[in-house]
Amino acid sequence: MTTTTSDAGAGPQPPEGDEAGDGPVVVAVVGPTATGKSALAVAMALALEGEIVNADASALYRGMDIGTAKPTPAERRGVPHHQLDVLDVTQEASVAAYQQGARADLAAITARGRVPILVGGSGLYVRAALDHLDIPPTDPAIRARLQAEAAAQPAAETAGLDSLRARLAALDPVAAQRIEPNNVRRIIRALEVIELTGRPFSATMPERRHLRPTVMIGLTLAREVLDARIQARTRGMWDAGLVAEVEHLLALGLERGRTARTALGYAQTIQQLRGVLSQTEAIDATAAATRRFARRQESWFRPDPRITWLPADAPDLLDRALDVVEAASTATAALPDAHGAMTDNG
Repeated sequence: MTTTTSDAGAGPQPPEGDEAGDGPVVVAVVGPTATGKSALAVAMALALEGEIVNADASALYRGMDIGTAKPTPAERRGVPHHQLDVLDVTQEASVAAYQQGARADLAAITARGRVPILVGGSGLYVRAALDHLDIPPTDPAIRARLQAEAAAQPAAETAGLDSLRARLAALDPVAAQRIEPNNVRRIIRALEVIELTGRPFSATMPERRHLRPTVMIGLTLAREVLDARIQARTRGMWDAGLVAEVEHLLALGLERGRTARTALGYAQTIQQLRGVLSQTEAIDATAAATRRFARRQESWFRPDPRITWLPADAPDLLDRALDVVEAASTATAALPDAHGAMTDNG
């Protein structure tokens, strides 16, 4: 599918995808954290007779509720949600496993005659679910060796992150330019793929080509408004009992989990519980890290020309989002015209 949009709100062109024709389109709601994606997705699902598929990596984990701003059962308003609470905190999140599960959910929702609505801010997970993307193989032994190299003290330029970064730049300059210099996991993954496949890691990066007709809606806010929301939501997480949630998850093995323990808010709360940070410092560190994460999300999604961007604080946001879907959809003769109210949830 190719959809041409602009930030000024020009309507998308009709989808032209690999599977144009019968059946509802897929709707995706994306953008930075704290813009209200979950609330909009629920309201759209109620209006369109849809079901929601989560695309937030941290929300895959059972028990990680407060720190991920996971919608509560009440906030879900009876709408079925998929890809929530599918992993224990000791398990490692995998894009490949998520791709398989999310695509199966999208297909099953479509088969039921309902509208699949993918919602989340984890850019690679969104692309894995929606776009042509082959997940390269993995090799635990190669990854462990590269991780050991990254953790080693640099010596004669044969160890340490700087050495791995230089190696990647020599083998795949395109990937080296795209990957953030301090993103250790991504650098290691790129080198692992190159060693396993003999191909540049950049050759495996996703194409901007949807598997099926898809309408993408992005939510945006002025930076100062978004920063204020992030600060307020972060403080609200501590008020809502994040520390107790993390204490419970630690008893379940949170610190043994390679990915869960690094999630925003959880890493800082662990430091608070270990006496490394005060509560105020933990809150401030989480808010700062979340602001940086929101900037990275914006950088990931903003260049995608298929996304129609809407102001997250527009009073008629739901109506505008439904209009985008109706204008773009060739899958049904007429989508439900059921503009309704939406609750407040980030």
